[in-house]
Amino acid sequence: MKFTDGFWRIREGVQISYATELRDVRTESKRFTSYAAVKRVRHRGDTLNAPLVTVECFSPAEGVIGIRVTHHAGKRRPGPDFSLTGDPDGAGTVRTDGRVTELTSGPLTLRLDGSGPFSLGFHDADGRELTRADAKGTAFATTGDGAHHMLTRLALGVGEQIYGLGERFTPFVKNGQTVDVWQADGGTSSEQSYKNIPFYVSSRGYGVFVNHPGAVSYEIGSESVGQVQFSVEDQSLEYYVVAGPTPKDVLSRYTALTGRPALPPAWSFGLWLSTSFTTSYDERTVTSFVDGMTERGIPLSVFHFDCFWMREYQWCDFRWDPDVFPDPDGMLARLKEKGLRISAWINPYIAQKSPLFDEAAALGHLVCRPGGDVWQWDLWQAGMGLVDFTGPEARAWFQSKLKALLDQGVDCFKTDFGERIPTDVVWHDGSDPERMHNYYTQLYNRTVFELLEKERGQGEAVLFARSATAGGQQYPVHWGGDCWSSFEAMAESLRGGLSLSLSGFGFWSHDIGGFEGTPDPEVFKRWLAFGLLSSHSRLHGSSSYRVPWEFGDEAVGVARRFTLLKHRLMPYLYGAAVETHATGVPMMRPMVLEFPGDPTCRPLDRQYMLGPDLLVAPVFSPDGEVEVYLPEGTWTHLLSGQKVTGPGWRTERHGYSSLPLYVREGAVLPLAGDDSRPDGDWLDAPVLLVHPTASPGYTAEITVPDTTGARAAAFRILRDGGVLRVTASGTDRPFTVRVAGGAEARGAGAVTVPLG
Repeated sequence: MKFTDGFWRIREGVQISYATELRDVRTESKRFTSYAAVKRVRHRGDTLNAPLVTVECFSPAEGVIGIRVTHHAGKRRPGPDFSLTGDPDGAGTVRTDGRVTELTSGPLTLRLDGSGPFSLGFHDADGRELTRADAKGTAFATTGDGAHHMLTRLALGVGEQIYGLGERFTPFVKNGQTVDVWQADGGTSSEQSYKNIPFYVSSRGYGVFVNHPGAVSYEIGSESVGQVQFSVEDQSLEYYVVAGPTPKDVLSRYTALTGRPALPPAWSFGLWLSTSFTTSYDERTVTSFVDGMTERGIPLSVFHFDCFWMREYQWCDFRWDPDVFPDPDGMLARLKEKGLRISAWINPYIAQKSPLFDEAAALGHLVCRPGGDVWQWDLWQAGMGLVDFTGPEARAWFQSKLKALLDQGVDCFKTDFGERIPTDVVWHDGSDPERMHNYYTQLYNRTVFELLEKERGQGEAVLFARSATAGGQQYPVHWGGDCWSSFEAMAESLRGGLSLSLSGFGFWSHDIGGFEGTPDPEVFKRWLAFGLLSSHSRLHGSSSYRVPWEFGDEAVGVARRFTLLKHRLMPYLYGAAVETHATGVPMMRPMVLEFPGDPTCRPLDRQYMLGPDLLVAPVFSPDGEVEVYLPEGTWTHLLSGQKVTGPGWRTERHGYSSLPLYVREGAVLPLAGDDSRPDGDWLDAPVLLVHPTASPGYTAEITVPDTTGARAAAFRILRDGGVLRVTASGTDRPFTVRVAGGAEARGAGAVTVPLG
């Protein structure tokens, strides 16, 4: 929200009070509280009839400093609140030196200098200022409609770039944008977002998280061009500055605070196929799709039933449409005999026609209006109500309906929607409706994910979720929502996914071929390569099928090639997934995340790193022309073996069975010996594809996990003169070492391969 009218003036009807002069500081060993007047105090009379802003400074975790700015502290706080971890006693150390008070936590120091205008400076371990809330950086404002806003402005350095704030389809670098953190079902072609995260990462090596689950308004160099401003309609504003020095360090600290992603099961990384949304389908159709994939040599891991597995006008009552699926138990058993996992679409809305509506209403499990009436509307489903997940009984009731599906043979759920949450309602636990609008998705996805963990076991739970807020990364996987079937929408989807990855989300997918409309075969084939080089891969559409043969024989070949390639890459990809689970660093990484010191990488949003060592540049043109930037080093094309030296831009042209897919110098890619499935025995005849540097002292270590991520075999690679010596531990089974573009050798325990 903008409060000013240019640099000099305040907007009509707005009054702003800035924290101007420090009047007192109260210190403790690990935190301090400062009090700032909103005007210069020349004499005692100036302390009368004027506000005092309270600024609390603390550290919930090493490398994280929190600021809580309050005008009036007596406002009732009904919640909800983000669930954060950290040290309850505080992780900082306070010191004072004259008028200077400092709070240090790990490599981050907050400095308050009381000798001048009120300001807060944040410094790294070397004393470099990362950002600061200067003389107009801490304030509250009132508007003509009586609203009260708290706002903070943090300085932008010269050339500093801002990323994140959720899955945003607007430009990747957020400088110059107004961003409203407010859940909406807006597709992928607007400024709205399904996944709004009040957290951003700076190219200067720090992040900022606003600890407010409701509406947060950002002006990123768009009101004051040298500032990031964020504001909330409240009496208090709490934010955390998160230290780097690298973007990976920022994400690791942020996800330690808000929750690390669960590790998805290995089978979920394979290819998912959907019925699509409004298409006509029954068991015969489903079986023809599944058998058609097998006949064409395209391994399928998951089959997904979208909305119309249930009866029309009755979503969600969790009952199979008996006219379309008269034998659901038998059908699911038959599909499972084919080696498939089953996914079913759900949402948190219950239509009035469903018998579950009366049941839920009678039990008090639906959200009500202030007068006690059940909240309803006809948008999406006729007369639908909304499950009130703030009530533990409602959560248990909802889980009981899903458990019946799990007992039938369903393995996972697509948790659709969760954004259209009203604010003119009363919640079971008394939550504030404005704060609950964004937060509802957290309760929804957590309810479903926890049931899956309980029933299927930890490590077997996976969702396909559309909406999310901060902390939602704990319940993967998330997909990009409703996009068009075009090259432009394909690029929008990638841009949104990369933005989400810099918001703490480790696993992300999208609808291969696009959702709305029917893609041209050129779009579909290019999207196949992109989709199967994403963390998770799903074929899904709206009014048309997405089976590859609908788009020609060549599309079948492309689907087969990249599905088998992904299976071959699974030991490498799952190793990256284990890292994501442990550190919060995403699988699909914007170039700036892996190469923060390369200025050319900072704005790139049409290519990414898949794990630490694979560079992927999807093709967004019908003629196969693509621009790709390779950072410093020697890169080897995984499919052709061509070596290219960076840094530099390249313009390449690729057929449908290829795209820029480069392996980083020094990398060792562990490949599966069996490409028939994503969750095979990766320790059975693995191949180590080594890309050694020219250094005579080249060494590398790589682990090959099992499909649970619980154990792994370790391989150590050492250059010894003209040979590579590879030793294994944790396995006594044979493995192959292949030098990129060179020789290979096979053995157990230890293998030697000649170079050159």
